[in-house]
Amino acid sequence: MSTILLTIKNKVATITLNRPDKFNAFNREMAISLQEKIEECRTNQGVRAIVLSGNGKAFCAGQDLSEAIDDNGIELPDIVEKHYNPIIQKIRNIEKPVVCAVNGVAAGAGANIALACDIVVAHENVSFIQAFSKIGLIPDSAGTFFLPRLIGMQKATAFMMLGDKVSASEAEELGMIYKVFPVDEFEKKSTQLAEKLASMPTKGLGLTKRLLNESWTNNLEQQLLREKEVQTEAGKTFDYQEGVNAFLEKRKPEFKGE
Repeated sequence: MSTILLTIKNKVATITLNRPDKFNAFNREMAISLQEKIEECRTNQGVRAIVLSGNGKAFCAGQDLSEAIDDNGIELPDIVEKHYNPIIQKIRNIEKPVVCAVNGVAAGAGANIALACDIVVAHENVSFIQAFSKIGLIPDSAGTFFLPRLIGMQKATAFMMLGDKVSASEAEELGMIYKVFPVDEFEKKSTQLAEKLASMPTKGLGLTKRLLNESWTNNLEQQLLREKEVQTEAGKTFDYQEGVNAFLEKRKPEFKGE
């Protein structure tokens, strides 16, 4: 049974973590497979938005510790460098919107992979846990990068040091995630969100994502310059011309992501 499932429908690729008996905890096979599926989505022109979710009761419980403590297995530095870092880099560098539909508990690396996505939604029974401190580790998978930027240093520090369980509603209130859906509407509303994104001018959305990534290291003057440069690039796209023409002709635009 594949540890990662990929389906494509209505220009939306759904990537599903598929070790439900292990609460979708990562082992090497699953981490490498997720990297491959994201790359497949990047090169597939028929994919214009991506949903990342989990199969079963959990979204992801983080690292499968039985692999991490195996004397004959891969060591922690390699797990971080070869498994998680490339996943985060691929999520951030793919110039297509990535929605994380958190279907259950997101702990450790699972929580931080979710927070690296562009838009994060969850249902009302979900919780997020920075579980690393409970076993003497530090938050990896860019948790120390994203979480303080999302909710501020004070809350991020407390959650990471204390390992508090953060409910979906609290996560939404703090700005950690975009929105909480009722359990019985979660799958439908998550799909609708991704399909809406896929129908939009996704070339422009990808350029927006590029600028957001650059804003973390640019100063104001650098960012203003990059906005001018990337706006010039956006102005040469089919979608820009289609959007303007549709506005002038008072019709619904038909974007192609080009």
